[in-house]
Amino acid sequence: MDSFRIDELARRLLERVPPALRSMQRDLESNFRAVLREGLGKLDLVTRDEFDAQTRVLERTRARLEELEARLTSLEGAGSAAAPAAGAAPPSDSRRS
Repeated sequence: MDSFRIDELARRLLERVPPALRSMQRDLESNFRAVLREGLGKLDLVTRDEFDAQTRVLERTRARLEELEARLTSLEGAGSAAAPAAGAAPPSDSRRS
C-alpha cells in the first residue's frame, strides 16, 4: 500500500481521537503509521498496477479460449459431417462397363 494511503488512514484515525488527546498528535500519528505499515506489510497484497496487468492477461486468455472453443466446435461439426460420407459406399464409376 502506498505511503499516501497510509498517511490518509492515519489522518482519519487521528480525526477520531478525542480533542483532549490531540496534544499528543505527532506521537499518535507516527504510531498509527507504524502500526498500519506493519499490519499491511504482513498481508499478501499486490500493487494496483500488477492487478491491472494480470486482469489484462486474463482478458486476453479468455478471448483466446473463446476463439479456440469456436474453432474446435466448427472442426467437430465438419468432422461429423464428413464421417457419414466416408462410411458410405463409394460412388459407382459410370465409365466402367
